[in-house]
Amino acid sequence: MRVARQWSIAAVGPQDFRIREAEVSPPAAGEVLVRVQAVSLNFRDKLVMESGMGLPLQLPFVPASDMAGTIEAIGPSVSRFKPGDKVISTFMPGRIEGKPLGNASNPPHKTLGGFHPGVLSEYVTFPADWFVEAPKSLDAGEASTLPCAGLTAWMALIESGCLKAGDKVLIQGTGGVALFALQIAKAHGAEVFITSSSAAKLEKVRTLGADHLLAREGWLERLLDLTDGYGADHVLDIAGGSGFAQALNAVAVGGRISLIGVFDGFEISGSAAPLLQKAPVVQGIAVGYRRALEDFVRAVDAIGLKPVIDRRYRFEEAEQAFAHLDRGPFGKIVIEF
Repeated sequence: MRVARQWSIAAVGPQDFRIREAEVSPPAAGEVLVRVQAVSLNFRDKLVMESGMGLPLQLPFVPASDMAGTIEAIGPSVSRFKPGDKVISTFMPGRIEGKPLGNASNPPHKTLGGFHPGVLSEYVTFPADWFVEAPKSLDAGEASTLPCAGLTAWMALIESGCLKAGDKVLIQGTGGVALFALQIAKAHGAEVFITSSSAAKLEKVRTLGADHLLAREGWLERLLDLTDGYGADHVLDIAGGSGFAQALNAVAVGGRISLIGVFDGFEISGSAAPLLQKAPVVQGIAVGYRRALEDFVRAVDAIGLKPVIDRRYRFEEAEQAFAHLDRGPFGKIVIEF
């Protein structure tokens, strides 16, 4: 019997977060066995471990949704992959294209590292449809950052946002999604404004091509001044909460606000006046579907995009990796096997 080491919690809290062993399941029809090489962390992983987020977690629960690895074995009827192929996971399994799987009374929630088991394990056995081919130009650690943070930025700006050259893009913060958005926007010829409370982090984003660096305090007034009152065609709101009011004031007439994060709370608020007067599109971005991830992978190889990784940790250092995530990294935190 083959076993895999995996990090898991015994109860929501997180409680008793440690390495356990579990039997490796051989792939059944339509499934693949993947040897995990790297996992990247998202703020959501921390929230799920701390609160469960109302999900029916299977205990002991293995966290994390984003991984890169190598196909080790395939089950009957699998034709998309063969042993030895490099793959990355999809955040919302089964969502190939279009609308999320759910309805008004039961919104979509069946994701990896939540409703489904996570990937912080040496091996995972999942349906082949839950994976896409990894970029050829990235190593495993870099590739593991694409399924959630990278695809979220791609969906906001390209798949849903229809970004075009010359658009003005306002990005809040310097986390994983923000830095992907910066690189994607610049690759498409946009003018990028980015905010941060850290002068040191603002200097780092300058080297990534940001056109305008805005201190967290007073960024709205500075944006409007730099654009002669025009505002931003795309606003990526990664904070949520009461700060959504500033996003409404910052967006250009007929522009677009993408609500991505909830660092300042799930309850958003703002005046109806700019919403009515400017008629912007306000969209929530819950990562994306498999086809868009496949498009993004091709774009990564074509434009030479390199994910920004703050630090890489060893498998045995997962606790330290989550602690770093809590401190607010510049870019992504990766755990390598």
